[in-house]
Amino acid sequence: MFTGIIQCEGEVVALREMAAERRFRIRPAEPFSGLTDGESIAVSGVCLSVEEHDRDTFTAYASAETVSRTTLGALGAGARVNLERALAVGDRLGGHMVSGHVDCVAVVKSIARRGESLCCRLDFPAAWGGEVIPKGSVALDGISLTVNACGPDFLEVNVIPDTRRRTTMGAWRPGSRVNMETDLVGKYVAHLLGPWQEAARAAGFRPGAPRNSAPAGGLTLDTLRGAGFL
Repeated sequence: MFTGIIQCEGEVVALREMAAERRFRIRPAEPFSGLTDGESIAVSGVCLSVEEHDRDTFTAYASAETVSRTTLGALGAGARVNLERALAVGDRLGGHMVSGHVDCVAVVKSIARRGESLCCRLDFPAAWGGEVIPKGSVALDGISLTVNACGPDFLEVNVIPDTRRRTTMGAWRPGSRVNMETDLVGKYVAHLLGPWQEAARAAGFRPGAPRNSAPAGGLTLDTLRGAGFL
């Protein structure tokens, strides 16, 4: 588990391609004291396990599934990545709860200056639109950000100078592809409500209808029972 507060950037110093899989050797910009083999590290928002390490670098493996769903397959030697070690019990929760399980890849569409900040608009697959809400949280390349505005297939975030300086966001340009993870709590709420929403639709309730409106055909005990409410 992570919080989306990037500890430092890292550099891909070596890469081994194995068909659709990858094995990376990464050098953190700042030493990771107490690093252990097997621990989890978020690499640009993707949770990977440390296979082995030395004083300056560590290696991590990305499966074909991980490569297909993230931007890791596009990394080459010299690429910069955001790094965050897993949360320890008692640590401050400076961002939001991030699992490191990327949902999709978003694309930067525009970047506009707003005072000292930058307003970035990104497009993403509409399948994830229900898990993105205004003033909610999102992780982009592992960075915890607040959603300023959003629609079915886009969102806007505000990037402060310190975030640009500490992360790979400083290199974002229109067309940049970034890993996106929607809010963890929102995912579970949507999953739990899914069957009830289906039952409500089966009973004739319409999303957005007035609260005192009746479903088509009238509301009866048989209708509720058939839809799974009783």
